[in-house]
Amino acid sequence: MTDKNIKNGGDLLVQVLREAGVDTVFGIVSVHNLPLVEAVAAQLRFVPVRHEAGAVNAADGYARATGGLGCALTSTGTGAGNAAGSLIESLSAGTSVLHVTGQVQSDYLGSGRGFIHETKDQLGMLTAVSSYAVTVTDPGDAGKILRDGVRRALAAPGGPVSVEWPIDLQYAEHDVIGGPPISAEPPAGISAEQIAPLLAAIDAAERPVIWAGGGARDAGAQLTELVERWGVPLLTSNSGRGAVDEEHELCVGNYGATPAGRELLADADLLVSLGTHFRSNETGDYSIPVPENHVQVDLDAAAPGRVFPVTAGIVGDVRSVLDAVLASTDFGGQVDAEWTERGKRARVDARTRQRAGLGDHARLCDAVRAAFPADSVVARDVTIASSSWGNRLLSMSDPRANVFPRGGGIGQGLGMAIGSALADETRPTLAIAGDGGLAVHLGELLTVAQEKPWLVMLVFNDGGYGVLRNMQATTGPTYAVDLATPDFAALSGALGLDYRRIGSADDAESVLPEAVSLRGPVLVEVDLAAFGPMPTPFTPPVSVPR
Repeated sequence: MTDKNIKNGGDLLVQVLREAGVDTVFGIVSVHNLPLVEAVAAQLRFVPVRHEAGAVNAADGYARATGGLGCALTSTGTGAGNAAGSLIESLSAGTSVLHVTGQVQSDYLGSGRGFIHETKDQLGMLTAVSSYAVTVTDPGDAGKILRDGVRRALAAPGGPVSVEWPIDLQYAEHDVIGGPPISAEPPAGISAEQIAPLLAAIDAAERPVIWAGGGARDAGAQLTELVERWGVPLLTSNSGRGAVDEEHELCVGNYGATPAGRELLADADLLVSLGTHFRSNETGDYSIPVPENHVQVDLDAAAPGRVFPVTAGIVGDVRSVLDAVLASTDFGGQVDAEWTERGKRARVDARTRQRAGLGDHARLCDAVRAAFPADSVVARDVTIASSSWGNRLLSMSDPRANVFPRGGGIGQGLGMAIGSALADETRPTLAIAGDGGLAVHLGELLTVAQEKPWLVMLVFNDGGYGVLRNMQATTGPTYAVDLATPDFAALSGALGLDYRRIGSADDAESVLPEAVSLRGPVLVEVDLAAFGPMPTPFTPPVSVPR
């Protein structure tokens, strides 16, 4: 050991992040993370967001857009608590996030004195909302803890890892020696015995359907080859979108609970599901018809049969399973050619039916797709535009472009968009939000104004919570859904942001390309009062007990 290697915890954190390929970190500076933020700001890029939840959302978006690790730094106590909701989102999505939070100095840790920024059982709280949480208790162990945390976050099925670090131990001397690059461990191989049930099902099926979820997002090449060689229609969850280019003629997409998807499933004689949770809102509260023969592939040993009955469950990585299947069968040509054609028709039918219910809002979707490159990240908050056409009709060709709150929490889309935009500044990023969702973390507009990413923020203004308003309107009067909304033109001017307005489908076709051409942050308001409603008002595909 030489004096050259002796630095503080912030320098150690920077070294570990470099090993993980991270160049941008999101967070808020505090008296209980000063050395960490100082080192990151000096040696990497530190983005000072306005709320700890925004830090984790931005790190989450960064991780999804890069396919690697995102990092968020927060303060202890209330600061760590503020991050908890966004950690739940990261946990729901299995996103690789390293959350490093401060902690009071170790002499007072757990003393119950009410030391500033201390909270009861912070580690317990973090354990509840993270895939793993740990405390640094000795400077000599900090490097091992951080590197282990990175590996855990990157390991499938992923999820956030939280490290709490007492402030005195951050300032302590650390031996900062570089290590090899840290990356995800390669998935374990699959034996012939493990895939035998799937091969037998493939051999016997005449009318098969594949349902791909988020576990298939890194198996796009294999899944595309399977679809084409087998001649089988593909349904996806929202999380599985983009693994196969949604312009592919056999990719029906995220339409499993629609009439077209249900009709296909009802007549299928085999369902092969790949890495999906079968979320309630994507299965009509589990009401979709599922063939008697169902082979489910998932990393989670508890997943097969958890939602729908299975004839066989295969525990393993989807990419490894598909590699083995593709090498083991020629598919025999047993799928009826008419079934393949029916899959193609189902794809067209699902979109045709949806476009009829969207009216001019379908043209708005078309304008978005025309204005943005296919690989642009589309970060969608929970709002009508996202839940209707953004999650289905707006085609995705890359799973890294498909960013949305999988846990369903409102208000997280802007932070995710910021992280996604700063992950790759060579192409534009699109944020889709409603006025209600944007208000949850309106302060992050200041982060946008300060960092100036190439980000188009498409804000749908209907003066409140439109999804809930539509739900309430089907049964009686509306309540608690109408909100005061800012003058977005004036707000943008106050922040020094460019502003544009869309009041019609014609406006969208001219305004969106112009907004993209600005190559910087711009807020585009969709004035829904002027634009007009959808012919079929959108309500979420969930049931509420009454």
